[in-house]
Amino acid sequence: MRTEAQRIRPLLTLAAIACLHASVAFGQVTRVEIVSRELASDQPVGRAARYEILRGRIHGEVDPADVHNAIIQDLQLAPRNARGKVEYVATFALAKPVDLAKASGVLVYQVVNRGNGSVTPSPDGHISLVSGWQGDVVPTATNHTIAVPIAKYPDGSPVTGPVLARFYNVATGTNTVSIHLGSMGSGPPTYPPLSLDQATATLTMHAAETSSGVKTGSVSVSRSAWAFADCRTRPFPGTPDPTRLCLKDGFDSARLYELTYMAKDPMVLGLGLAAIRDIVSFFRYAARDDAGAANPVAGAVAHAISVGDSQSGNLIKTFVHLGFNQDLSQRIVWDGVFPRIAARQTPINFRFALPGGAATLYEPGSEPVLWWSTYEDTTRRRPPASLLDRCLATHTCPKIIEAFGSTEFWGLRMSPGLIGTDATRDITLPDNVRRYYYPGTTHGGGRGGFRIEAAAASGACRFPENPNPESDSTRALTAALIEWVVRGTPPPPSRYPRLDKGELVPATKASLGFPDIPGLAFQDGLVNSVLDYDWGPSFVANDMSGVITLQPPPITQIIPTYVPKVNADGNEIAGVSSVLYQAPLGTYLGWNVTAAGFFAGQGCGFSGGYVPFAKTKADRLQRKDPRLSVEERYGTLHGYVCVVERAAVQAVKDRFLLQEDADRLIAQAGASGVLPTDAESPSRNRDIASALCGPGR
Repeated sequence: MRTEAQRIRPLLTLAAIACLHASVAFGQVTRVEIVSRELASDQPVGRAARYEILRGRIHGEVDPADVHNAIIQDLQLAPRNARGKVEYVATFALAKPVDLAKASGVLVYQVVNRGNGSVTPSPDGHISLVSGWQGDVVPTATNHTIAVPIAKYPDGSPVTGPVLARFYNVATGTNTVSIHLGSMGSGPPTYPPLSLDQATATLTMHAAETSSGVKTGSVSVSRSAWAFADCRTRPFPGTPDPTRLCLKDGFDSARLYELTYMAKDPMVLGLGLAAIRDIVSFFRYAARDDAGAANPVAGAVAHAISVGDSQSGNLIKTFVHLGFNQDLSQRIVWDGVFPRIAARQTPINFRFALPGGAATLYEPGSEPVLWWSTYEDTTRRRPPASLLDRCLATHTCPKIIEAFGSTEFWGLRMSPGLIGTDATRDITLPDNVRRYYYPGTTHGGGRGGFRIEAAAASGACRFPENPNPESDSTRALTAALIEWVVRGTPPPPSRYPRLDKGELVPATKASLGFPDIPGLAFQDGLVNSVLDYDWGPSFVANDMSGVITLQPPPITQIIPTYVPKVNADGNEIAGVSSVLYQAPLGTYLGWNVTAAGFFAGQGCGFSGGYVPFAKTKADRLQRKDPRLSVEERYGTLHGYVCVVERAAVQAVKDRFLLQEDADRLIAQAGASGVLPTDAESPSRNRDIASALCGPGR
């Protein structure tokens, strides 16, 4: 059988011809600075043989006068060099075959997540690339970052705007906390306050808050009782500090605190989108940089794809939606994209943006267009639009595979992307998009394996972690995307829950048909609903760009937020099921419950839970569990392995599983010991297994 590299290599001629016609210099990438070059320590098995990894920095500049950059928020307020351009410096890493003749012709750009990510040598000869794009990430020795400028008015005065910081579960008696905006704390401590003594800054504390923002027991804290200061070593009012908040009488762990103030010096974070565009385009098309240094993979790239998980997948959507998949020479940047577990867009292109945030209260992300086909968002009074409007106009739309799991519905507000904000119909997919749903998975998938016993619950969540994996299906779908881009072979048909089939329902026990499982009391209100915020008149909601002027923003309405329906076991019924999910050992949840603290009883972040089946019928009856036991389902270990093998064989046939992964899973099931062997089992259990395995098995 021909390897991927052998199938793709004839296309390299096209890339070489294109490279010959490329300009000697590349304009927006002024210098590629290679800091280190080393052989990869883990050599892949494949035709590519040995790989080398290059690490360094990309020095680039962006022209504020170029129409391709017009949408970048505050680019016109960024400082310029002598050529009138705005500069950035991004770190990068590139893994390539030492012998470029063995390269497959495919460049895989992995979007790093909050600066974290690395390049991976490929047995198929693919070139792997990562680079920094998130300008508020604090640099470390191992992460990937980009240095972007701060916006200033022409007279040098600061650009300002309101921001919101929230604090909860602060130990009682603590008097000083660091100010982090957003929920993930991945950026710098704060956007600095315009002044430390500003009278308009407010601090409010609350006794309770629902997931939809309804607060009770709210009290304003006197401006004289708190300060932008550090009181850890000096009594109130402490040492002035723009990155910390000091509360004179100390914090109360039973309270939520909200701080609003006028900030200054927003970074031009949208520049990261242009940097990705220009960096990928450089490695794909250019012969050399402006300084004359050769592109280390010149002539070796015929196709480029991008993959990204969670925040990184959201960024892929934003990149395509805002028109960055066309480079400055009108060429396509990515031929294919794979946004994974990505329910929203990344909040990067507005003033005082927080691209490292998540989907917690008052964090943008679900405001812009969320659908691949044209849809009129009448619920939020928006014009018809789609994620592909700009790339359709420039004929630069990529082939798209998206895949996501249960937590994306429960915790990350997935449903409007499928059924709109009115939740009345399924939004159709265009021909260049395939969608796959991983039922019953946590965010990113679980550890896999075949074990009945639950792992220990995490410190924050009530139920044990969900082991149901996504990685096996993701590997197969990534291969399918490359085959689609390179060979034109369509991926499998889309498979996801639909409204018209009754597979998407409101997140209530009655609508879900959720069973009564001992120890798993389902409660309505666990879903993280889409909230319609009023961010002010200068915010361009459909593009999630512009300027936010209202903090915290008023919540004008709650958008219908649906979730996948479940069966009698509490497991979801639609999608591309993992092999484990088709041979279940328990109930696999895309949601969990916060065990303690201010938000106890509400949804627990982006964690899914797991409740095992009883091992035997006797155990089940003693527990009064309505779900059949593992013994009643499969009889013996042999019966269980037959179910696993049948699921794996079908998944390979359907192209949702690679053969090597199928072989591994079948072997793991055989060694799992989830049930006694045939020889150790009573006849009734052997009969169950025999019925599952069929004649001669």
